Amino acid sequence: MCGIVGYTGPRDATPILLDGLRRLEYRGYDSAGIAILQADGIIAIRKNEGKLQKLVDNLNGSAPRGTLGLGHTRWATHGAPNDTNAHPHTDCAGRIAVVHNGIIENYAELREDLRAQGHKFATETDTEVLAHLIEEELQALSPQGRGQVRGDTNPHPSPLPQREKGQALALTSAVQRALKKVRGTYGIGVIDLQNPELLIGARHFSPLIVGIGDGENFIASDIPALLPHTKRVLLIEDGEIAALTREAVHLYTLDGVEVEREPFEVNWDVQAAEKGGYPHFFLKEIHEQPAALANALRGRVDERGAHLDELDALDLARVNRVLLLACGSSFNAGLIGKRVIEEWVRVPAEAIIASEFRYASPVIDDRTLAILITQSGETADTLASMRLAKSAGAQTLALTNTIGSSITRGATAVVNLHVGPEIGVVASKTFSAQALLLELIALDWAQRRGTLDAARVAEIARQMAELPDRVEAAMGLDHQMRALAEKIWTRRSIFFFGRGFGYPTALEGALKLKEISYLHAEGYPAGELKHGPIAMLDPEIPVIAIATHSAALDKVVSNIQEVRARSAPVIALTTEGDASTGAQHIAQLAQDVIYLPRVAEEFAPVVAVVPLQLLAYYVALKRGCDVDQPRNLAKSVTVE
Repeated sequence: MCGIVGYTGPRDATPILLDGLRRLEYRGYDSAGIAILQADGIIAIRKNEGKLQKLVDNLNGSAPRGTLGLGHTRWATHGAPNDTNAHPHTDCAGRIAVVHNGIIENYAELREDLRAQGHKFATETDTEVLAHLIEEELQALSPQGRGQVRGDTNPHPSPLPQREKGQALALTSAVQRALKKVRGTYGIGVIDLQNPELLIGARHFSPLIVGIGDGENFIASDIPALLPHTKRVLLIEDGEIAALTREAVHLYTLDGVEVEREPFEVNWDVQAAEKGGYPHFFLKEIHEQPAALANALRGRVDERGAHLDELDALDLARVNRVLLLACGSSFNAGLIGKRVIEEWVRVPAEAIIASEFRYASPVIDDRTLAILITQSGETADTLASMRLAKSAGAQTLALTNTIGSSITRGATAVVNLHVGPEIGVVASKTFSAQALLLELIALDWAQRRGTLDAARVAEIARQMAELPDRVEAAMGLDHQMRALAEKIWTRRSIFFFGRGFGYPTALEGALKLKEISYLHAEGYPAGELKHGPIAMLDPEIPVIAIATHSAALDKVVSNIQEVRARSAPVIALTTEGDASTGAQHIAQLAQDVIYLPRVAEEFAPVVAVVPLQLLAYYVALKRGCDVDQPRNLAKSVTVE
């Protein structure tokens, strides 16, 4: 969610921080700010409610200069999105500046304790507590260390004192001691006016990484912020603190024990995270799906079947139940995974929304396999679900797009999507890749288990290998979806329905539409229409029917007839060249018919989602919405 960037080095920090924040805008935010330690010994804070460009405009001609600094984009949790609550936050003295992603659950009691000790608070945020806690711990460690008395509302610290031996250690120790008092989640950055080269980062269940440069070092909440400067990344684990100077990076536990860890090299470049001539990242990433799916399959499928070496880390022979745990689009992909696991592997499977699972009392044992689906690898509810499953003895398999993320470091086995960065806030290529790789996992497992014969395995593998070409063909529907958007963008609501594999497709289509166009949309199993939703139908509410070739197509056609009887217009997605009676009826019943390339029923969602993504995109444009950064949404939901 919140974007964090920090820099220490020889260069002017402000442009580096602003560029890094711009590269993190896809995460979603409602305010932005920077803190720069200037040569005159003052930490200059500049922050604004609204988009980053507003901050940039306000800095025009008056940007602070210095070689140590922090940048932040905030997604509001505690306190309204306004200038005051925007990060960075400072202590009473103006000595410490802090940025934070996460939630401090015990902030209220900490704030009352600090107020009792004379601290003055200026914001409604939980984050401000951190700055005052660090201030208090610095005072305890070095009573003469404070540069300003508490309560000074217009601090003007004395010029930066000559750095004394041990000051860096004192700040690191103060942060460690402060964080031990905190209950909740955090990824933080800290700077101190008495340490002009020292940058502190720490994390607990919120993403934060270190970028290692040449005579300069960085912290960030995600890799794109670092790519213009370095591809060498060092991971900070939960409960660790990183102390960065220009020349060195040291990792410590909260107990002060130094940790040794090697950095890794990022294998994608700045260009992969740029728009490449497209007006929006979302449109670019829709069109990247054929190549992305080919990359996801490369080396993993051939004419003999699926080959996922990653599954060797699991004892699949003992699994008698599967839980697919995810949120949002990843949950919709999980519904597809459930069906193929049950059909091909013949093991009971259940897709569960992670935020519900973590607070339930699930029946789990060592024969359970929990599949955690999260594009970022940092989704708070999915991570918590993984920990719950592991504590009960379950094996865990992570399906993610982010190497080195929290989920990859905690799961028994990891399958990476390999689709490259997805910058648009809403899922496109990560959804289709998740669906396809869940099917790949199911095929590999079915081979190991012997539940599919060799001919069936070979046929599924062949169709998998051809799927990128089918998705490429579906891109040809762009013009038709643009025209359809002209018809529906003013409607007050749209219903989507389908059966079997069409149901998760309907859910994903409805989710995309409401996410980026703010047009109300709902997805339903087609058989549920008569159990309530049909009461809503009238000539002003279009219904989009997922009516691709399937065993249940005749049932879907019956549902379309029920919709037509209520005078609601029907838009049908069906299979090109389908000569069945049901398909012929669709052409007679629907006002608009979208013909999709023919694929097996199991793979239809990966193809059918393409025109639904395009439809959402063009409706959003008509409604004047911010496609890449929809209001109130965040790319990586790292808080509950």
